[in-house]
Amino acid sequence: MKNVSIVDYGVGNLYSLHKALKKYANASLTEEADELLNADALVLPGDGAFHAGMEGLRVRGLREPLLSRIRQGIPVLGICLGAQILLSKGFEFGAWDGLGIIPGNVEKFPPLAPGAKVPHINWSPIAPGDGSWKNTILDGIPQRTHVYFVHSYILNPENPDHILAVTEYGGMKFCSAVRMDNVYGCQFHPEKSGNAGLRIIENFIRLIPSL
Repeated sequence: MKNVSIVDYGVGNLYSLHKALKKYANASLTEEADELLNADALVLPGDGAFHAGMEGLRVRGLREPLLSRIRQGIPVLGICLGAQILLSKGFEFGAWDGLGIIPGNVEKFPPLAPGAKVPHINWSPIAPGDGSWKNTILDGIPQRTHVYFVHSYILNPENPDHILAVTEYGGMKFCSAVRMDNVYGCQFHPEKSGNAGLRIIENFIRLIPSL
């Protein structure tokens, strides 16, 4: 089976993701740089604040090994906070540098329609951005499939070509998934999104080149 490392950088919500990935791959939790360098694919999970996520990578010495593997082209999936830190900068309790893989910022929801609460904790539909979902982690997912969100900040990529999926909430449309080459980020939680989420995880595993 293909080896997938779930990067443990001190944020929560690892168990359900680990359980889901083990259905399709040899998945392990790690905070060791050597394991990142030997994995076939990497997953960045996370709940919490942008700065805490980046600091967690820094103190464990994981930032540079992670960037090195991304530059080598292996598949990477960021989930929730893990997707946010793929971008250039986050503006949660200040302004913080992200990994800078996908140019853009992570910003707080703007004022929404009456009755729409922040944080956005709900099942909401996803729809394509400007491109096709074929041969991506969303391949085979019907448009407007509902997936599970828990977040107060949103992805805002500079390049519309990096927007894989969008979602409408509170009278606005926001980017709910990003993609650049083999790097993907989901603002929602596939591991908590039922059968559709499992299909997304399986699609990600299928992106890993065969040995």
